[in-house]
Amino acid sequence: HVQLVESGGDSVQTGGSLRLSCAASGYTYITCMGWFRQAPGKEVEWVAGITSLPSLFRAASYADSVQGRFTISQDNAKNTVYLQMDSLDTRDTAIYYCAARAGICIRDDHWSRMKYKGQGTQVTVS
Repeated sequence: HVQLVESGGDSVQTGGSLRLSCAASGYTYITCMGWFRQAPGKEVEWVAGITSLPSLFRAASYADSVQGRFTISQDNAKNTVYLQMDSLDTRDTAIYYCAARAGICIRDDHWSRMKYKGQGTQVTVS
């Protein structure tokens, strides 16, 4: 049974930083880990993804809206994926979800493609 648990959400001021964590357990074969978010009244959108495969070792990709401000990383020893968020803006206010599946991450990955999903953590920027 795969479980993804997010943490690190908080309320911050514009221009501030946060680091989200996603601890994974119980999985046997996950190579694509991603972060998604859902703002009030909006659909879930892809934020970033990271692929861990021998030929694409920890290849990361980002949505245009967060490119240059957010960094996704992975610590295999801790089975944890991180999302470092800098220069936060009010537009970043959302519930952030960690998600995972087998295969290679793609840009604009869709929420419905992700096999495993966390419960979400709230990020509020004001």
